[in-house]
Amino acid sequence: MKAVTIDYIKSLKNNSEPFPTITAYDYISAQIIDEAGLPLILVGDSASMMVYGYNTTIPISIDEILLLVKAVTKGALNALIVADMPFLSYQPSIEETIKNAGRLIKEGNANAVKLEGGKHMYENINSLVNIGIPVMGHVGLTPQSYNQMSGYKVQGKTDEGANKIIDDAIAVEEAGAFSIVLECIPEKLAKQITKKLKIPTIGIGSGSCCDGQIQVFHDVVGLQKNKPPKHAMVGGNIYNETLQIIKDYQNKIKKL
Repeated sequence: MKAVTIDYIKSLKNNSEPFPTITAYDYISAQIIDEAGLPLILVGDSASMMVYGYNTTIPISIDEILLLVKAVTKGALNALIVADMPFLSYQPSIEETIKNAGRLIKEGNANAVKLEGGKHMYENINSLVNIGIPVMGHVGLTPQSYNQMSGYKVQGKTDEGANKIIDDAIAVEEAGAFSIVLECIPEKLAKQITKKLKIPTIGIGSGSCCDGQIQVFHDVVGLQKNKPPKHAMVGGNIYNETLQIIKDYQNKIKKL
């Protein structure tokens, strides 16, 4: 398999079937995903909960996510690696946006970055694209706005809310993003946006009509004790299987 490029991801727009993407936070999981042949891996700020044990995505820092990006880019040799920009690593200014995105690309060896927000992030996205850093957008439920949104709730259920998300998605595309995540919005709205945009839409909790889908690695393989979100596509229970293996190991040691 050849290394996946931005142009290849863009070519997946309006494919006959959606393309799968997933998060990764370490060398081994990146190897597994890459061997499976998924075209894109997101080193998501969901690592804030999955790796560092915080309650939301808000606390993770640029230094904390950079360590994970370095590991993932070593493990995945073919997939396109997109690095999430943590909260307050891009919101304060264009200068901060460029500096921190540059670290993820130059030090972390990521292929692209992802940031949340719509029309108000136009300049941030456009500034990165203009200096050669590919950007994935993210609208709808934006987890870094957890406090402002009063929790994780479906967005765009009203006409006003839906129109705002449509406008935000169009602005992200016009700013130069190569793709966009649509998180937790009604399927009808996701379908409407997918038809309007020329760039691929990647859904999570937004129905099946997006060009691609993304899931959290730990949710898919069942590698966490907590109950996964409703939209998680759970395919295993590695947590309990691993727990039993460790218990068996413990018993073997006791019998030595």
